[in-house]
Amino acid sequence: MKLFLNLFILSFGILLSGVVSANQLPTTVNYVDIEKYMGTWYEIAKFPTWFQKDCLATNATYALQSNGSVWVKNKCQDINDPSRIREANGTAFVSDKITNAKLKVSFVPILQRFGWFAGDYWILALADDYSYALVGSPDRKFLWFLSRTKEMDQLIFENLKDIAINQGYDISRLTISPSN
Repeated sequence: MKLFLNLFILSFGILLSGVVSANQLPTTVNYVDIEKYMGTWYEIAKFPTWFQKDCLATNATYALQSNGSVWVKNKCQDINDPSRIREANGTAFVSDKITNAKLKVSFVPILQRFGWFAGDYWILALADDYSYALVGSPDRKFLWFLSRTKEMDQLIFENLKDIAINQGYDISRLTISPSN
């Protein structure tokens, strides 16, 4: 009985060691070459958001500006009328100059150039060749699986899900992004 109890306690301790505390912040990648990160990314999966409601075939294009900020254009097709393209333009600023893995993004007109009303955009995982990325917010309310192509290899997708779980994200909220 004592052996069983010790094994149970050990197993429970191992299980808890893999659980991320709600107070512990997610960790980002060690470094992002911001110029390599620029270009178009396709949304593969996400946590649902009010600002992406009724979106289909979502993608984001990033372009580095001369002042170091990043111009952001998010596009999607309206799910109710795929001929209608919805766009949102924003500005991002690198908030962690050592890693370039933490950005602040604002879509509020006029105020975005000052970084006001900006949301956190943390790069949690990134392929060596910049072919896919996992992006989330430190409060774990937002999560995006991004790819340079419109589809993602299932093995990579599963690996990114594991990373998200280990970072404390509740992937039961994850939805596959509708594509066209």
